[in-house]
Amino acid sequence: MNTGVKITAFAAALAATFGTAYGVGKGVGPVDEPKKAEHGEHAAATPAPSASASAGGHAGHEEAPAQAAAELPGGLQVSEGGYTLDLETPAPPAGRSTLKFSIKDSAGKKVTAFTTEHGKELHFIVASRDLTVFRHLHPEKAPDGTWTVAADLPAAGGYKAFADFKPAAKGAKGLTLGVDLGVPGAYAPKPLPAVAPTATVDGYQVRLGGTLDPGRAGELRLTVTKGGRPVTDLEPYLGAYGHLVALRQGDLAYLHVHPNEGGPGPDVSFTATAPSGGTYRLFLDFQHEGKVRTAAFTVKAGTPGTAPGTAPGTAPAPAQTTEHDAGDHAHG
Repeated sequence: MNTGVKITAFAAALAATFGTAYGVGKGVGPVDEPKKAEHGEHAAATPAPSASASAGGHAGHEEAPAQAAAELPGGLQVSEGGYTLDLETPAPPAGRSTLKFSIKDSAGKKVTAFTTEHGKELHFIVASRDLTVFRHLHPEKAPDGTWTVAADLPAAGGYKAFADFKPAAKGAKGLTLGVDLGVPGAYAPKPLPAVAPTATVDGYQVRLGGTLDPGRAGELRLTVTKGGRPVTDLEPYLGAYGHLVALRQGDLAYLHVHPNEGGPGPDVSFTATAPSGGTYRLFLDFQHEGKVRTAAFTVKAGTPGTAPGTAPGTAPAPAQTTEHDAGDHAHG
């Protein structure tokens, strides 16, 4: 695996505001089955800049949307660069269910060849819209390009699926595409857990230090302990001692960062850039004693302090206990 990978800096503010069908709130209501995207809805690749823009001239107003789209964080688009995430099971039942999807090219054909990155050809993430459920899954691919994976979606509500992959085609870049799915039934969103510098999962305590800054690279440092003692023998998981995914509250913009050099614990260091200010939910996957666990944190980007959201001179917030719903790992 490549170490020292850094997330490319995004614009400090987006050109558009994205709504969400399922925000954090107090309302209770049924969830309708979402409409499945048709092949005719595939988006074309972002057009190249005009000659005047390339030559240093001022671009016209009609070029702004293309430039803004190029700056979008991952996961906000179902189609990008000529590829589309086609979810065949957009309304699975609550509980254990099977999800099927494919990556299609601009001609509507299923892609069958991918570049292996971090031990897998494709990484698949499913998170609830209220960010209280997180699943890092590893689906299996059929010869025709159909991916299948079992997922535990515990309750009705809105979810979003992310496919993180790089096609094997020459010149293809790595992409993260996102698509909505909904579990039918009565839905009551949960409030986002409070900001806190520590999280507890299965008897492990993970402390988060550093800052997540909008528009600027910063270091996030996670320290794993158990029973008050540092864990110094973390095990590689997909070729790394930790994997970190950050999702922005509201539109679920996606950041996937990998650790800097170091290990095997207790510290795992990441470099990441938030695309904007706001509240984010961070999910750290780490493996110890043969089992993958997920520690989750709520962070406010741009807040100063030794830990995200902790102002200087204030006492640390109590540890968050990660619910069972915060992590689920299926291995293909």
